Amino acid sequence: MTDLQMGLIGLGGVAVFGVLAYNRWQEHKHRKLAEELLSARQADVLLDESVADETEEVAGTVAAEVAAAAQRNSVNAGSAAERVEPLLRHEPEADDRASDRQGHADARNAQQVPAFLLAGERPVRAAVAEADEWLANADEARTEARQPTASLCLLSPTIDYIAAIEVSEPAAAYQICTAQRSALARLAKPVHWIGFNEQAHEWEPIVEDSDSTYRHIRVGLQLVDRKGPVRDSDLSIFHLAMQDLATELMGFAELPLRDPALQLAAQLDEFCAGVDIQIGVNVISQGQVFPGTKLRALAESAGMVIDGEGGFSRRDDDGRLLFVLTNQEANGFSAESMRTMTTHGVTFLLDVPRVANGDRVLTQMVELARRFADALHGALVDDNRRPLSENAIEPIRRQIVQYQTAMATRQLTAGGALAQRLFS
Repeated sequence: MTDLQMGLIGLGGVAVFGVLAYNRWQEHKHRKLAEELLSARQADVLLDESVADETEEVAGTVAAEVAAAAQRNSVNAGSAAERVEPLLRHEPEADDRASDRQGHADARNAQQVPAFLLAGERPVRAAVAEADEWLANADEARTEARQPTASLCLLSPTIDYIAAIEVSEPAAAYQICTAQRSALARLAKPVHWIGFNEQAHEWEPIVEDSDSTYRHIRVGLQLVDRKGPVRDSDLSIFHLAMQDLATELMGFAELPLRDPALQLAAQLDEFCAGVDIQIGVNVISQGQVFPGTKLRALAESAGMVIDGEGGFSRRDDDGRLLFVLTNQEANGFSAESMRTMTTHGVTFLLDVPRVANGDRVLTQMVELARRFADALHGALVDDNRRPLSENAIEPIRRQIVQYQTAMATRQLTAGGALAQRLFS
């Protein structure tokens, strides 16, 4: 055997030893990192068992409260029938959404309460106690009626199934958002991303085109919206996608159990079925049609603007939607059509769970509807085309207070960030 062969054998042995040593060092390094991440992690309000326990405890009281509310509402319904006051009814669109959940529809039909119009009632969410902290900007989250653009990316265990992901090296925002895009695109519910900004020491929405990087990531799948609760298949897709995301980012993912999350979604959907209503006030013609030009002039003089969805919107000084004005006939309102169109009636709509201080907003809306009726020589009527008096309106005002109080006790403040997401 030549010296060259001996030398090559020696180099090969050194190389093999070096590879083994490097692998052992890498294994030690990642084991140490994993121990640090898992042992040093602070209590996560999104995943703590204490929060889950509190959720179950509060959820247990919800069914009783909802049942009691339904009983009270049925009593109100009886008295309302004697006074021949208008009752809540379903619009076709609401019935279509409810057809997939017949049990919820039966419960809603039994809950008769005085009202002008029910345009959007459908099964939605059982109340659950919200954690004392939100992961992103908790103070803003608790403030009523924040701008939706500033608050809708917040996560809460009340309405989200949240994956907690910790990675060893900071990951770029675009890498986080695009890693599992194809899988998450199959989901029927919204997904929200937040990350911990280590410079600002606060949680913030992860924006794909930003230059930020994150080691602490939270991804939330919304459990419920107006289409109903999340499906088990969607929860499975999300669960696998988050595990794959953590692997791709060289990190670890922790997720809640799926079965409790599905139960929470069903309870949350059930609770909100009792508070998700729209109140409508109608102004109809008494012989002569309403010209579009006059309608537009009245609406704009009241601070309303065409919203691009076929109606006029009334917002407060902070841009929060209060109520809308819609055409009772097929054609919606648009800047072009208002010059030549006419209509026999219009409806003012108030979306109760999405508006703060709904009783006050109802008063404003009814006063504006009366001004429209006077200016157009029309009549202010309920959904059964009976004249509306203050005596007929007062039960509705009390009903709105009752619904919004029930939401507040569940930390789902009407018009707040969570309500905006739930009732979308």
